[in-house]
Amino acid sequence: MSISTSDIARTALDESVDDGSVGDHLGATDEATGLLTERFACTLPGYIGWYWAVSLSTVPDSSPTVNDIVLLPGDDAIVAPAWTPYRDRIQPGDLSPGDVLPPEEDDIRLAPAWFVGDGDGEGVVDRHFAREIGLGREWVLSLEGREEAADRWYGGEHGPDTPMAEQAPGRCGSCGFLISLSGDLSDRFGVCGNGTANADGRVVALTHGCGAHSGSRPKRSASATALPDPVVDTIKVDELEGF
Repeated sequence: MSISTSDIARTALDESVDDGSVGDHLGATDEATGLLTERFACTLPGYIGWYWAVSLSTVPDSSPTVNDIVLLPGDDAIVAPAWTPYRDRIQPGDLSPGDVLPPEEDDIRLAPAWFVGDGDGEGVVDRHFAREIGLGREWVLSLEGREEAADRWYGGEHGPDTPMAEQAPGRCGSCGFLISLSGDLSDRFGVCGNGTANADGRVVALTHGCGAHSGSRPKRSASATALPDPVVDTIKVDELEGF
């Protein structure tokens, strides 16, 4: 009388798992030709929805062989959330004094200072980035890095589409408090130098704006209108007859 694969799997489980956590037989799954997985419920506290999986090799004219025994989560199992790399969890403002967040070795935002070149013609080198070599910087922003920064700044609180910019009397590009930048981003951004503005010391899009624009003028109030005669005059001195 041949022994079923489920019986062989349960025997292997009973020999390997001695905590009494092997429950009812849940079924079998054909993984491939000659490869079968028998599944048993797990009764361990805290492992609701998990199951014991016993992998067996089934060869014709030979007894099944147990390959492996593992505890796996089912569709309704409680499992830890997917791992999020440390770098992807860091948000602007999360770094504290002493924290270190080095760039990736293949960070597309950076390029060797000697390698970066701009210009319309092939072989035309941007002098601004060529000067960086003399300053001793090993890496500078690549074209992708600059455009990523530009997109982020345009979509931020100092971009052109904020409520502040939409109601501003003028744009930063025409403001006297704007400090110009040099380099590739100078045609789109500057730094606000107005100490009374919300964006003071921040990079602003030239198409941004606020109420502290240098061209702002106070609104003139409407001229005073003539008031009607008072019902009771408390200012004039009454002249009484006989006195």
